[in-house]
Amino acid sequence: MKKITLTVAAVLAFAFSNAQTTKFGIKGGLNVSNFSGDVEDNSALVGFNVGGFVEIKVSDKFAVQPELLFSTQGAKNEFTEPGGYKVDSKLTLGYINVPVMLKYYAAEKFSLEAGPQIGFLVSAKSKADITDGGTTVTVKEDSKDQFKSIDFGMNFGAGYDFTENLSAGLRYNLGLSNIADVEAGDDFKLKNSVFSVSLGYKF
Repeated sequence: MKKITLTVAAVLAFAFSNAQTTKFGIKGGLNVSNFSGDVEDNSALVGFNVGGFVEIKVSDKFAVQPELLFSTQGAKNEFTEPGGYKVDSKLTLGYINVPVMLKYYAAEKFSLEAGPQIGFLVSAKSKADITDGGTTVTVKEDSKDQFKSIDFGMNFGAGYDFTENLSAGLRYNLGLSNIADVEAGDDFKLKNSVFSVSLGYKF
């Protein structure tokens, strides 16, 4: 983590020292998330992302864009127990994500981007609807203690500037770290996987 932090700090210092233009902005959009790793039969969960960013142009073709986003992500699962009752469950994780994106403007308005992301877990809520016959019981739990507080990942995406101020983006977050807070010796792995689309406005 220390090496990653130092690398990001060095990139930002370089970007600010060589900045041609700097623009602040806000953004928000839709997440379609799931888990990868030692999981089966999960389905995607729809959430959202919202926050702000700074686009630091270091040349006509390159920019560095640090962001601060609140993101809801997780997964759903549906299964039937041997006893015959059906369980529909949903796990929703709330993160403060800090991506630092390197953007390459392949054309005047079209950019490609990639960069690391660190996420700080702020909430984890599980909900299960258990149906037996014609009766459904809902069980809700705070599951934050089952997950690690920090997540690392890599982002890959593309963006398009409709105008000087208004833009849209498509991004995939590949989780690199195991977010499950398991006991020592347990090799259970769980990683985030998130597709997102967003609209941004630069000031």
